[in-house]
Amino acid sequence: MQTGAVFYTIFLIFAGAAIFSTLVLYTKQSLLVAYILLGAALGPWGLKLVADVEVVQQVGDIGIVFLLFLLGLHLQPQNLVHMLRKITWIAVVSSILFAVIAYLIGRWFGLDVTESWILGAAMMFSSTIIGLKLLPTTILHHQHTGEVMISVLLMQDVIAIIVLILINGAQQSHGFSWNDLILVGIALPSLTLFAFAVERYILVKLLARFDRTQEYVFLLSIGWCLGMSFLAKKLGLSEDIGAFVAGVALAASPISLYIAESLKPLRDFFLVMFFFSIGATFNFGFAAQVVIPACILSFLMLLVKPLLFRFLLIRAGEKKPVAKEVGFRLGQASEFSLLVASIAMSTQLISEVASNLIQATTILTFIVSSYLVVLKYPTPIALSDKMRKD
Repeated sequence: MQTGAVFYTIFLIFAGAAIFSTLVLYTKQSLLVAYILLGAALGPWGLKLVADVEVVQQVGDIGIVFLLFLLGLHLQPQNLVHMLRKITWIAVVSSILFAVIAYLIGRWFGLDVTESWILGAAMMFSSTIIGLKLLPTTILHHQHTGEVMISVLLMQDVIAIIVLILINGAQQSHGFSWNDLILVGIALPSLTLFAFAVERYILVKLLARFDRTQEYVFLLSIGWCLGMSFLAKKLGLSEDIGAFVAGVALAASPISLYIAESLKPLRDFFLVMFFFSIGATFNFGFAAQVVIPACILSFLMLLVKPLLFRFLLIRAGEKKPVAKEVGFRLGQASEFSLLVASIAMSTQLISEVASNLIQATTILTFIVSSYLVVLKYPTPIALSDKMRKD
């Protein structure tokens, strides 16, 4: 993409986002809906004004990295360890049940066994970006809600990595590599220990000496976030996990909340492009074939996920209001669903119809779930001043 094309693309995305956001707010919808609809309107299946969607998608993925980094900055390590011990079984049990439901729906609509299991795997997860983007981080009540959600999502990230290893292995050798799984089990603790060691012996000293230079703090925090994301990727983990670990390592620092506030505009810039790319990459040529199964599967996910999370969290000892809220906030498919669909299709494990079914279901749950959360709970993009919290 040439310089002129980059400028033109950014102009279209953000000018269009401003116009669509205005219309969406007048109709009392979530801003996230505006970005997805804009992508569909300007992308290859709409007006074709933005042709190179892949570049936009790659840039937009940086928004997820910053989102996880900022959430990590708000979570104390001791609280997170406690929550992971409590939540792990919930993430595993819920993921299995969601996969089975989606598998049965896939078989009912004529997908073969492999495609149905891929569909099940894609529906196992909830959206990190929807769940956390709509979660106020500065309200005391939501600090605990955030801890519960990030614990579930972090475990789902680990499960997602295992699923991606299995998908790649199934294509390459009609099996999977235990070596890859063992490496993941070693990489995550190693990455965490490294992050806390660097924070204790290097970052704290640098921040204590130069914390009055705001530009330096800004650059150091971005470098730390992206550096840990890159290292995590090299170790076979996801960039999201690396960014989250980087944030948690800094959470105990007195300057962590200042860093979080200073990076919010940067996060939002990239997230607009991420949601635009979701709408732009959907293939409307298969819409007629997938609309009915996508609507049925979306309805089941939007119904079952909140209820199951609520039930499991109450069994784990959470208060009913917290369990209910977390269930609603995690009641959608995930950006990992889109990744699973993309990789499975590129490795010829599923057809393009099955891939578009996953994409359509994911987009529908994104839109409906975000709308329900914005109406029912405090969010940074709520429609009323009373419910708008950041």
